[in-house]
Amino acid sequence: MTMTPNDLELPVIKYGAEGCDADFVASLKQFGFAAFSNHPLDLALIQKIYTEWRDFFASEQKHGFVFDRERQDGYFSLEQAEHAKGQALRDYKEYFHYYPWGRCPSELVNDVREYYQQAFEFAQTLLGWVERYSPLSISRHYSEPLQSMIRASEQSLLRILHYPPMSPEQDTLPRAAPHEDINFLTILPAADGPGLEILSQKGEWITVPSRSDQVLINIGDMFQEVSGGYFPSTTHRVATPSGLDLSRGRMSLPLFLHPRPEVVLSARYTAKTYLAERLQELGVI
Repeated sequence: MTMTPNDLELPVIKYGAEGCDADFVASLKQFGFAAFSNHPLDLALIQKIYTEWRDFFASEQKHGFVFDRERQDGYFSLEQAEHAKGQALRDYKEYFHYYPWGRCPSELVNDVREYYQQAFEFAQTLLGWVERYSPLSISRHYSEPLQSMIRASEQSLLRILHYPPMSPEQDTLPRAAPHEDINFLTILPAADGPGLEILSQKGEWITVPSRSDQVLINIGDMFQEVSGGYFPSTTHRVATPSGLDLSRGRMSLPLFLHPRPEVVLSARYTAKTYLAERLQELGVI
């Protein structure tokens, strides 16, 4: 795969193909994102989680899991959802934060626990590739191996995310306004509907095709900090649907990987101080 700074289409890399590790890291460097087909995550399990949690979000049960402001686990309603940095309006979404140590409906926990572990192990493999192909001038500043930064972290979280259907009067509300992810690395299996767009280096929005067999990986702000800006944390958004798509909901399942709080990101931040600063900006602490 040949990649140039002028590409306006995110390439899809076949996981397991010769050179896929180098292509993955090259895509992260160019786009801040990479896309895999033929990946090891269980597609049937992902679809099952979408179905089960769509029912959860439609039920009154969710109100028994209202998020804990200190622990940041549980259910975030439309009124409690975050807003992107610099944005006045909250995103039009509801979601549930699952941590292995946190609360979760008993009938749903086994599937999310299994998926969390699958995605975490996948991320460990990918971070090994990133370290392997990082220039020495960059990797020499990593305070410890990238894989160990997230190992045993209790901050990594699985977000089960529901974008509700919208009425015509709501078409100006952002599903997810332009933003960058706070965390280290994000593992994002295909959502069950379109909408994701990423901002290119030329300032143009690139539509990411919605493919059921695809998984996306993107650099977060913490990893941009660790790499001294070499790997970019790219602005992205979930575009508000139009026309017939307006009445469709959308499910998504990002795993936000975080380093342990004491991990040194740079001379300016540890993971703990960086996260606290950003959560305050988002208005959730």
